[in-house]
Amino acid sequence: MINWLLLLVALGIILLGATVFTNGLEWFGKKMNLSDGAVGSIFAAIGTALPETLVPIIAILFGSKGSGHEIGVGAIIGAPFMLGTLAFCISGIAVMANRKKRDDYPVMRMDTSVMRRDMEYFLTLYALAIAASFLGGHPVIKTFIALALFLVYGGYVLKTLRGGNGTNHEVEEADLDPCYFAPRSHDPHMSIIAFQVLGSLLLIVWGSYIFVGEVQVISARMGISAFVLAMIIAPIATELPEKFNSVIWINKGKDTLAIGNITGAMVFQGAVITAIGILMTEWRLDATALTTVGITFASVGVAYCQIRWKRHLTPGTLLVGGIFYLAFIACIVMRGI
Repeated sequence: MINWLLLLVALGIILLGATVFTNGLEWFGKKMNLSDGAVGSIFAAIGTALPETLVPIIAILFGSKGSGHEIGVGAIIGAPFMLGTLAFCISGIAVMANRKKRDDYPVMRMDTSVMRRDMEYFLTLYALAIAASFLGGHPVIKTFIALALFLVYGGYVLKTLRGGNGTNHEVEEADLDPCYFAPRSHDPHMSIIAFQVLGSLLLIVWGSYIFVGEVQVISARMGISAFVLAMIIAPIATELPEKFNSVIWINKGKDTLAIGNITGAMVFQGAVITAIGILMTEWRLDATALTTVGITFASVGVAYCQIRWKRHLTPGTLLVGGIFYLAFIACIVMRGI
């Protein structure tokens, strides 16, 4: 029982750090007069994805060679899976819940060029990362693919920041919570924002270290695969709460920010975090991992096809992600994880 309590404490620390970190990054975007597409797809996305970046790194570096790597790979594979299924579904439910406020329902109020771009980057980069697991693990090939993922993601960031996101609306102060380290200031100094970001980063690292240790203990005592445990628990606990930012934005009719927060995080997860996994582990995916990847591609592919062919997105399409997620969990339970 004490291990489960410590696990919850660790998740609470990670979530607190992620919340403060994201707030700091959003204020950085505001100070830099960046567009809502840039803040949603880059800064908010990276901020909410940061715990899922540090959990596998801490697991691989400080966990045992066996379960530590399992936890790391599980967290890496689980993040885009959760985003492309459960997070999509929650966003679709939020749109349906606000349908009386929308004269154009069921069409979502979003710049589809932003979503199409994000999804194309994700599908391409994630496919390349998964392909690396079938290439024999040669260090030169792995390094080349990892560097390619880093470089292409860098190009994606530059394209977004330069206005290639299809929207030029700057983030309004009303869209942001007060800066946590300067709650009474309408224009906090950049040094305060930087201190907030660094302090929250330390919290996330600390919480991740505790989390990895407790997952190793629990998985060993209960006979549950550390990979599956990390794949399910880590993304839900560290990313999903922050994705409720998307629900808030949908309530305000800012669907580009809402879905961009999710798809931008998926690009980050599919490129940067998988590149870390490729470099730091053997990166050999078993049947469970490949099934998870396949479901992720299927769920994101359904939404992408609607955007590509219809040039709009509807909440019903996003709900398909929830069906995929429940089907996978049912399969895991039936197989007796």
